[in-house]
Amino acid sequence: MPKTDVKGLTAALKKDGLSRVYYIFGADVTGVEKATSLVIKTALGDNADIALTKLSGNALDMSELYDMVQTAPMMSDYNCILINDYNCEKPVDDMRGRTADSFTKPLLEAIKDIPDYTVVIFNVTGFEVAVRRDFRSGETIITDKNKKLADFALKNGTVVESAMKTSVELSKLIVDKVAARGGSISVANAKELAEMCLCDELTIQGEVEKLCAYADGREITSDMLAELVHVQNDTTAYTLANAVAARNAKAAFEAVEQLNLDSDNRGEVLYAITSVFLDMYRAECAKRAGVPADTAAEDFKYGKRAFAIRNAYRDSGKFGLERLRACLVILRDTTVKLNSSPVDPRVAIEQAIVRMLSLGTQGRKR
Repeated sequence: MPKTDVKGLTAALKKDGLSRVYYIFGADVTGVEKATSLVIKTALGDNADIALTKLSGNALDMSELYDMVQTAPMMSDYNCILINDYNCEKPVDDMRGRTADSFTKPLLEAIKDIPDYTVVIFNVTGFEVAVRRDFRSGETIITDKNKKLADFALKNGTVVESAMKTSVELSKLIVDKVAARGGSISVANAKELAEMCLCDELTIQGEVEKLCAYADGREITSDMLAELVHVQNDTTAYTLANAVAARNAKAAFEAVEQLNLDSDNRGEVLYAITSVFLDMYRAECAKRAGVPADTAAEDFKYGKRAFAIRNAYRDSGKFGLERLRACLVILRDTTVKLNSSPVDPRVAIEQAIVRMLSLGTQGRKR
């Protein structure tokens, strides 16, 4: 079938059943995981714990994979194999003396004849697949070597892209969620809530539940959003970090303006800014080690803030490891300055931003 999204996948599974191979990717890691779970549930029902074969993309044995693909199912109707984070750009950590094609070619050979009883799922949760948007067709086109695997899946099965929803798209979902709980919210306020939550659906879900409980059937107003949704520091710090990544000085200093920085909240504000950069630094380190986003969230004990590391996985590549490290050193020095001298906190943070904006690009990933 043609490329689809998570919603289209749900309909296709009900109408057409399972494909033999899936390639599931996209900026919305939550959606990637949801789509993966939908396919696994359809294939294995309630037997996933014992019947699902999970493989790490950077540690594949192609001959063993061929045998796994050909093995008939024993505990379910399908033999389901999940391969997480196979990267055609860099299949293994140590590529010395080897090319990416020397791994990808035997991989495609191992899965070229998938039996009717086997479902192979490739999903991407720990690195960013490079894409561009075709403005004529509206299609997303993969521009790196992962296109080879995606094209194989498109020819022989299904490609699912889970793109980040816009605040406009999410506003409609928020209106419906609130209505289902017996309340109401305007489209404009729903869009504001989506933006306050960085368009992260897990965060939105929690905020909707909190707001509905508070409103108790009344309309959720802009004042309620301002009072109840924690946004000022975390969200604006995220906006600030992305502005620094893009070297957009105007947007960066506008974000500082929105932080309402003063002597009383300087510690809280600087902590929020530093946390965003630290999230991205951890994400970039984990990505380079081949660690999936959810594993990193568990390792670093993010708990309910797992969405933060998922966002960081998506955005850390805009900086590169060395530039992120340099930004953290600048923020460390700024913390020391604020704690040891009677400096104006806004001046200190603006000086830090100027230093971060002027950092070279030598640390960026090629």
